[in-house]
Parts: sequence; C-alpha cells; structure tokens
Amino acid sequence: MEITSYNTDKGRLVTVEVQFTSAKTTWFKEDDPDGVYSITDIDGDLLIQEPGYRIPLLIQGLSRAVIKHDRDKARELINLNKVTR
Repeated sequence: MEITSYNTDKGRLVTVEVQFTSAKTTWFKEDDPDGVYSITDIDGDLLIQEPGYRIPLLIQGLSRAVIKHDRDKARELINLNKVTR
C-alpha cells in the first residue's frame, strides 16, 4: 500500500510503498497518545508511526534492528526530528 510520510533527509512529504507484515513491522500498544504505534522496515529505511492521524516519519539508513526494536529509541528519533517537521 502507498502512504504519505515525512522524509527527514529530504525535508518534505513523500509517498512510499509499504507492506505492514509481522516480518517487517513491530507494533506497540496504543496506551500513550504521544507514544509510538509501530516501526516498519522499508528497503533499508525506518518508518515510525505515531497513534492517530499524524504523518509517519521516514528515516533513511536506519532499521528496527539498529534501534533494537525499542519504542523509546523510536520516540527519541521523533523528538530529534520535530524541529524540521
């Protein structure tokens, strides 16, 4: 499926093709409205989704393995990129 995400390297919205499967996606509980909903590997990049209707964040050159599938590390990446969003 195609989704619109914010590419941190390009500093703009892009459309990416993504497959949300258990092999590529780590899902988290939606217990925190400011938390992380999921992290997904897309061709060597990392897609981070927050709960609700927020635009997902695409970070090039990272993967779930690099951040050890950690929700807090994904949240840190979101916070680091808030200035540019």
